[in-house]
Amino acid sequence: MASAPRPDGRDTDRVPVPKRLLDALSDDPASAVRSWLDALPGTAERRLAAWELTLERVATPGGRHGLVALVRQADGTPAALKFPVPGPDADRERAALAHWNGWGAARLLRADPDTGALLLERLHGAVSLRSLPEPKALLEAAGTVRRLWVPPPEGHPFASVTGRTEEEREILRVLGTGGWAADARPLVDEALELRAALPAEPPEEVLLHGAFRQGKVLAGERAPWLAVGPAPVVGERAYDLARLVLDRCEDLAAGPGPAAAARRRVAKLADSLDVDRDRVRGWSLYRAVETGLRHAAAGDHRRAELLLEFAGWL
Repeated sequence: MASAPRPDGRDTDRVPVPKRLLDALSDDPASAVRSWLDALPGTAERRLAAWELTLERVATPGGRHGLVALVRQADGTPAALKFPVPGPDADRERAALAHWNGWGAARLLRADPDTGALLLERLHGAVSLRSLPEPKALLEAAGTVRRLWVPPPEGHPFASVTGRTEEEREILRVLGTGGWAADARPLVDEALELRAALPAEPPEEVLLHGAFRQGKVLAGERAPWLAVGPAPVVGERAYDLARLVLDRCEDLAAGPGPAAAARRRVAKLADSLDVDRDRVRGWSLYRAVETGLRHAAAGDHRRAELLLEFAGWL
């Protein structure tokens, strides 16, 4: 996708949109998203100039939900300039990062509500908790996510766990009736039952990362490990631990006694953070089934089978 030249003649192609982001959004039915994508190189150029930033490079392959560029501030301090795909999720990410103010997460240095641009402290993008051995990674992950669990601000924009999973429930029902998922019907039924029961009496309402896993925790200078890329919601801590339970499930599958190892992981994480084991197990099973069926719908049957097998171990 070629970018339009700026009126001042400067070349916006020096801010290329990564292919992964193009592939993820080029077929998006929302015209606003396509327009944002078309304008992104020029938008990035103007924000670089407005904040007096020097571009080093665009992070590749990047993510599917926004563009990240590595930059230098006017005083030479490194930073990361992020342009999330516009919408409520981007607004919530900005609000969560501002509320945490660097406590357990990358610090938000500046934000531009008009373009959605976020200037963040620079972390070591190539070094996540996935680079550590499993026991050490889980220990560091627990210490990091604990810091994020704070009361949400008054008048916050965040959805609740109940609301987010309510939107997923009908999707789960539809996907669970497909021919591919017929053998997984008992797991789908259990996941739906858990979805009905778990949010009924949540033990607490705290701000959650919402997509917490080892790959979302990067090495930093100010702190050894800091979280990035939240999809924040308000709810109980057990929900936030579920994605962490599912992390590296392929490693468990390849090892001896995977079912016992999966249950030990649930117990270890729950006990280390003083969270009820049954609730962690329940949300983990729910998220394994929901994510597995989404992978199946996208044609990734290998990943889907692994996640559904993991749910069965729990």
